[in-house]
Amino acid sequence: MVARAALARNIVGILGNVISFGLFFSPAPTFVEIIRKKRVEEFKADPYLATALNCAFWVLYGMPFVHPHSILVLTINAVGLVFELVYLAIFYVYATKKGRKKVMLWLLVETIFFAAIVLITMLAFNGTKKRSLIVGILSDVFNVMMYISPLTVMAMVIRTKSVKYMPFWLSFANFCNGLCWTIYALIHPFDLFVLISNGIGAISGLVQLILYAVYRSCDPEDAIDIGDVGTIKKPVEIQLPATDGAARA
Repeated sequence: MVARAALARNIVGILGNVISFGLFFSPAPTFVEIIRKKRVEEFKADPYLATALNCAFWVLYGMPFVHPHSILVLTINAVGLVFELVYLAIFYVYATKKGRKKVMLWLLVETIFFAAIVLITMLAFNGTKKRSLIVGILSDVFNVMMYISPLTVMAMVIRTKSVKYMPFWLSFANFCNGLCWTIYALIHPFDLFVLISNGIGAISGLVQLILYAVYRSCDPEDAIDIGDVGTIKKPVEIQLPATDGAARA
């Protein structure tokens, strides 16, 4: 029975890794365009900075000396961290001087913060149970923040009655990602921290899909009429959280 549970957990975790990899890779066309144009235009580095920190914490959480038996959480978030650092490097190369300063400043802050947590975790807490608790709580906080970040997009969908600001396949992938890692967390050995953030992520993704179903037929072809404010042109890009049992793990 235990062997079957372990096999099922590994299968679900591998599927979650595949979905998470797709989410991490999804911004790649945007950065290909940035390289082609040799400028970042209106794109922001914020989502990639947030995802990088999120991945770093889940890598720490998946380490054997913090939370044993979490190799699938560790591997996909390590991959995600590499992706985000590559994206940030490209952004840095083609950003304005002000944009470069912002990226370097936030990376420095994140590095110092992460290093401090690693030192505190390793020196102040003995045993994986206590370490898992501290790192798991912090990882969940960042993961939940990423999962609920589309709330502003959902509010825009309701206000404008348009789903142009919420691409279907990205919403669907986020729902599948959250659901997959929720199932993973429920299979023995139970993982509360993976469950909490990804359970919220699955609900968030489901709400996005419901909104898409409700408002998909309301989209005008070129612009969104929002009354007295006027119209909003179709945006160039939308960045929803990446991340999972993976980046969100």
